[in-house]
Amino acid sequence: MAGTARDRLLGALENLREQELKRFRMKLSEIPLAEGYANIPRGRLEKADALDLCDLLISFYTEGYALEVAAEVLEAVNCRDQAQQLRQAAGTGRQSHQGRVSPALHFTERHREELIQRTATVEGVLDMLHGTILDEEQYQKISSRVTSQDKMRELYKLVPSWNGSCKDKLYEALKTKNKFLIADLEGR
Repeated sequence: MAGTARDRLLGALENLREQELKRFRMKLSEIPLAEGYANIPRGRLEKADALDLCDLLISFYTEGYALEVAAEVLEAVNCRDQAQQLRQAAGTGRQSHQGRVSPALHFTERHREELIQRTATVEGVLDMLHGTILDEEQYQKISSRVTSQDKMRELYKLVPSWNGSCKDKLYEALKTKNKFLIADLEGR
């Protein structure tokens, strides 16, 4: 299972028998996820084949987290060998999305909880993202939250659908407006 995260994920899913794939789809719609992530709607999963599932996982969870979620689901449906192979190929060992964070995740994902709790200047970050990452409706919805923590939680609801470039812009905005916080987190 060499290659990109997408290749590894697709390889694991293509190795499932039809009955295993059916159990995988069912479990995927209900497995507990890390805060800020939503389950893929059951209707989108019903007729999804291995390629469709791969695309859905990556679009909903980003590549790094998609591998973790898939490994958890594979284990939950008793496809432990495929789960182990996927984790080994991804280099995540036995790490789980239920409390442990993969080092392959973007800085903004690895430090999600602390960024939510400790970001003081959210408005400046939103202003920097407005028009490039955030559209007017998203900007207004996030800005309408009362506390900084609520604003960051609302912002993080969007992060799973972002690509690396968008996450990099969030990181740069956070670094510009909260440089001491980012320096502290980078020093760990």
